[in-house]
Formats: sequence, structure tokens, C-alpha cells
Amino acid sequence: MTGSSSVSSVGLIFLLIGCAAAGPEPDLRPRSVRSSACQEHTNLHNRLDVVEKKVEDTVENLEVELAALLDAIEAPKWRPLLDNTGKTVVDILEDPGQRGRS
Repeated sequence: MTGSSSVSSVGLIFLLIGCAAAGPEPDLRPRSVRSSACQEHTNLHNRLDVVEKKVEDTVENLEVELAALLDAIEAPKWRPLLDNTGKTVVDILEDPGQRGRS
């Protein structure tokens, strides 16, 4: 190897090392576009958090309402309606024309 070819080889090696050390190619989009996309992503997560909280609150409210309804149905004043010992059971979902035939 001559002096100039070894210098160019060393230069090429340094160039390759520099490119490798620089890492992957940077995002070529403008900073405003990148930050806008990040902000949209953050906004989406915030909206999903709000929706999740509303769903959890709704489920809790429904559980409370259901418990209150069950307590009301089991109250002593309704007991005679639920106690059907010796009485004909009426299925409210049964076709009225079919009652008494089965």
C-alpha cells in the first residue's frame, strides 16, 4: 500500500465509525410535526382515561342501584308476593293464550 491509499483507508474507516456512532437516521419530520403527533397521542390517552373513569363510575352506580332494588324486593312488605307456596306460579313472559294449558 502506498501512503495515500493507507490514508484514504484510515479516513474511510473513521467515516464508517462516525456513521455507526451517530446511530440510526434521525426523524426527518419537522420538530413541530413530531411534537404535534406526540401531543395527539397524549391527548388520546387522556381521553381514554376519562372514558375508563366514566365506565367505572357507571358500573359502581349500577351495582348500588341493583343492591337497592334487591333489598326493596326482599323487604317484608313484598314477601307475600314472592311467597308462592301453594299458589299457581304465573310466568310473566309466557304468552297469555298459553296460561292455564300447561
